[in-house]
Amino acid sequence: MALKLMYITNNENVARIAEKSGVDIIFIDLEVNGKHQRQGHLDTVISMHSISDIPKVKSVLRKAKLLVRVNPIYENSQKEIESVISNGADIVMLPFFSTTKEVEKFIGIVDGRAITCLLVETPSAVNNIDEILSVDGIDMIHIGLNDLHLGCGMKFMFEPLADGTVDMLCKKFQEQDITYGFGGIARLCQGLLPAEHIVAEHYRLGSSMAILSRSFVNTGNSYNDDEIKWIFINGVKEIRDYERSLCDMDISYFEENHQVVISKVKEIVEGAS
Repeated sequence: MALKLMYITNNENVARIAEKSGVDIIFIDLEVNGKHQRQGHLDTVISMHSISDIPKVKSVLRKAKLLVRVNPIYENSQKEIESVISNGADIVMLPFFSTTKEVEKFIGIVDGRAITCLLVETPSAVNNIDEILSVDGIDMIHIGLNDLHLGCGMKFMFEPLADGTVDMLCKKFQEQDITYGFGGIARLCQGLLPAEHIVAEHYRLGSSMAILSRSFVNTGNSYNDDEIKWIFINGVKEIRDYERSLCDMDISYFEENHQVVISKVKEIVEGAS
């Protein structure tokens, strides 16, 4: 089964192009609370999206679902989540939680009015995962490797994929019959850890979702619409063609690829020391 591809944007035109190119989920990001303190020193983007972006983007989508990441649970979560749902979010994502209580509150506020998605990205969430998974109403889970590797004191985003953490979590999600995904992917043959190795890991682990990273198409660059369309169409096609080739591979291919991932992650970490 092909991966559900997600792309983060609050630009209606980019959302329209992404959908027509085969992106399955458009992702609006409202999370700001605590994010600068965690990631402000890194080459990451802190989105400045707003609730007013939701109906604008929703109006141009025909097939793709609209996912909205809210802030971690705080004093205004009820109001924020209510507004996100009333403005048209199909999927609501809770980031940076640590406890079952936070998940229960989130699920209770959504109350079945949208698809729920948890973003597992804290060491505490990983440690408490069995109790968290006992909560009814979790529809989807994504493993956020960026914050997770930072929280674990690691040097490279994909270390949790190499050390068995992602394997462990995916097995537990699979046992609970919850749709899951992890991390982000760049264009094939690009990235410190080339994207084709990561896509193969999604297939090995039974993952259903992946975020197209900022480097896949950085719309902050001076691209015109035709250039953005070309990048999306060709980039998504490359991924889909590669996915089709993976369907013909046996288990040994995926096991060998996993060992390559472990080796490459080790090289990257050692090079960063």
